[in-house]
This record gives sequence, structure tokens and C-alpha cells, in this order.
Amino acid sequence: MKQPQLFGTNGIRGIPNQDLTIELASGIGSAIGTFFNSPKIAIAKDTRISGDMFMQVVDSAVMSTGADVIYTGELPTPGLQYYCKVNKIPGIMITASHNPPQYNGIKAIASDGTEINEEMEVKIEEIYEKKAYKKAAWDKIGRYYYDSTAIDLYMDSIIDSIDSKRIMESHLKVAIDTGNGASYFTSPTILAKLNCHVVSLNANPDGKFSSRNSEPKPENLVDLISIMKTGKFDLGIAHDGDADRCVFIDENGNYIDGDKSLALIVKNTVNKGDIVVTPVSSSDALEEVCREKGAKLISTRVGAPIVARAMIENKASIGGEENGGIIYGKHQFCRDGAMTMALMLNLLAKENKTVSELLKGIPDYTMIKTSVPRKKEWDDIKKLLMEKYKGNKMDFTDGIKLYDANGWTLIRPSGTEKIIRIFSESINKKDAEQYNKKYVDFLNNL
Repeated sequence: MKQPQLFGTNGIRGIPNQDLTIELASGIGSAIGTFFNSPKIAIAKDTRISGDMFMQVVDSAVMSTGADVIYTGELPTPGLQYYCKVNKIPGIMITASHNPPQYNGIKAIASDGTEINEEMEVKIEEIYEKKAYKKAAWDKIGRYYYDSTAIDLYMDSIIDSIDSKRIMESHLKVAIDTGNGASYFTSPTILAKLNCHVVSLNANPDGKFSSRNSEPKPENLVDLISIMKTGKFDLGIAHDGDADRCVFIDENGNYIDGDKSLALIVKNTVNKGDIVVTPVSSSDALEEVCREKGAKLISTRVGAPIVARAMIENKASIGGEENGGIIYGKHQFCRDGAMTMALMLNLLAKENKTVSELLKGIPDYTMIKTSVPRKKEWDDIKKLLMEKYKGNKMDFTDGIKLYDANGWTLIRPSGTEKIIRIFSESINKKDAEQYNKKYVDFLNNL
């Protein structure tokens, strides 16, 4: 199948007025409006300062195709997706997710609330390349409307998806860092409605992400970790820029890797015979958990839309990625940071144990994640890796996964940046570090 050229792993991304121009945004907006051919298209944005510019350009382009634009406000991406699902209309999200503040992007959402698949992306790109836009007559041009109900619709749906009564009775103490992103209002409000004692950090919209880098890595969560080390809180929570991801800090101030939180939530969610979907980048801990619970694990290429589609096709109730992006099919088929947060609260209230106690039941693998600049075309890099390490067992589901004696390393080109990502895992930390260094050195020396 032909691969999309403009759409990456999660939409189109770039730096405004450089590789992501208003001309490109206008053309893509017209192409999306033409492709969907819907009387209404919902739109939302995160807090980035370039969001207003791109939203207005895309709005105008969509209306020119004859579709009404329904603006739903500053929302987490899963908030817009839930609105689209409930109202059965397609949508467009203006966001660059976890990328730094100088980036922005465009995501297209199908009328079932899922991100569009690669085949749809290719069709939109073909419309864009041929400029085969639908152009409405003057009296058929779309109109612009604002719907303020999307935010409450989303928050209430999450509260209704869990055992909210038990959580309210638990009076959990929670610290949350929304990183000035799209969850600045929604996640603290959900916590408050669940009767949690809440301390919020950076819960104000700031399109420059002045407080911290948008990606919720340990080095970007120093303040939250410091608060958690006081021992006064049950759980620390952090989101990325568009809040489709969620990571946790335990009650002692220890950062919990996304693969461990995914395995923990899956362990306490699935039953025997259930199906779980995850990319090849996920930890072997999840495979062990699924085996223990009698659940079947299906591996896919990296990318939340790919995981979500595989979940729908295989009737899976839960899936996700190792970066804190959990997809809970009983709510909706997309990564959802607030839903992930709610599932963890559900678990704490149900088990009446600390996070660190719960994690003792999860296999303790170490995963090292690094990246290097992409110096050659990926096909050339892949060929060189295959030649150099031809004695290793290999998996080509996504990029190239090389197996060493005590672990594996996944090497793949990023779908959002011009870098190569290297994930190495082993039950032994020293081995994981050694494997990662070996392949990073090889790539750097190309």
C-alpha cells in the first residue's frame, strides 16, 4: 500500500512558517473537507500560540468546501475525539502533541472518533497534490459555530466509565502537572469531581510551555517529582501537550515508565480470553502479564491509530503504547490521558494499596530509549543494519527489531521528527544499556 508522505505517525507536524506554512494548512484543510464531504466538521486546538492562526486558516478552508465548522474550544485531543464519536461527525485537531512549543500540526479524526487510517491519509494527500478541492457555491459555503458542551461531555464520560463512588470515598491525594497544555482545565476538574485532594502544577494555558518541555519525561517533571518526594501524596500525574498521554509518579517520588503503567493497568483490567493490542516497541513485561492472565497479545507497528484499528478489528478492550498512551476500548478507541489517569485512580481505590506495592507484581524489565539524527535514508540504514548484524534474530513489523542474548533493540525512523529512535530492553539493566550504546554508536558512525 502507498504510504502517506505528509502525515506522520500522528498527523502532519512542522514549524509554523517554515515547513508547516499557512498555504500547506489551507490546502490540507480543503483536502480534508473535500475528503470527508460532511455537512459538519468539528475542530479544536491545544494551547500553542500558533493554534489560532492555523485554526482560522483550516476553518476557512473547510468552510469553502461547504461544511459547517463546529469549534469546540481548547481541548485535549481525546476530548475532541469523544465529541466526534458521540455526534457522529468528523473532526480536525490542531496540535503537535508532545513536540516542543515551536511546532504545530493537523490531525484528522473520523466520525467514529478514531484517527484516520493511512489509506485515508493517502487519499487526502492525493486531493491536496491535485488541488481537486470541492468548491461550494456562494450560498452553500459553510458557517462557523461554537459548541461549549464538548468539555463537559468529555469529562462526564470519563467519570461515568469508572467506579467513581469508590474513588470518591477513597479521598486520594493527587499532584498533577498539566504542563500548560490542553488538559489545564479538564484533568484537575475531573480529579476534583472525584473528591481527590488536588495540587495542580502549570494548570494554566501557556502556548510557549514556559514551565517545562511538553513531553512528560523524568527530566521535565522535576517539580512534580520533588512534590511527590514529600510523601504527602498517593499519586503524581503528568500529561503531554494535547493530553492523549499520561505518566505517573509513585508515592515516593519515583517516575514510572509508561510500559510499567500499561502492564499494571492491563493486569488489573483484562480477564482470561481477552485481547490486548500494543506496538512492537512495548516491554516484554506486558507479554508476561497477558500470559499470566490468559489474555492474547497482538503486536502492531508503532502508532496509536494503528493500535486503535487493530483493537477494533480484533474486538480488544484495552491496548496502548509504552509512552503512556493507553487506549480503553470501552470508552473510545484512541489514546486518552485523562482516561488513563482515571483507570489508575480506579485501581488504587479498588486495591487500597500504594502504587509501589502494586508495581511489585509487574516484571521488572529495563528499557533504554534514545534517538540519533537521521543521517541517511531509512532504507539504506536498514540495509546496513541487516548486513552488520545478520547473525541476530530480526523482526520487521516496524523498523527493525534485533534480538541479542538477553534482550532486544528496536530501531525505527520517527514518524514525527527527523530522527531514528532506539529502544533497548533487557531484564538486566546493564545489558539494556550495553545494547543501546552498541546500536547508537553504529548509527552515529554512519
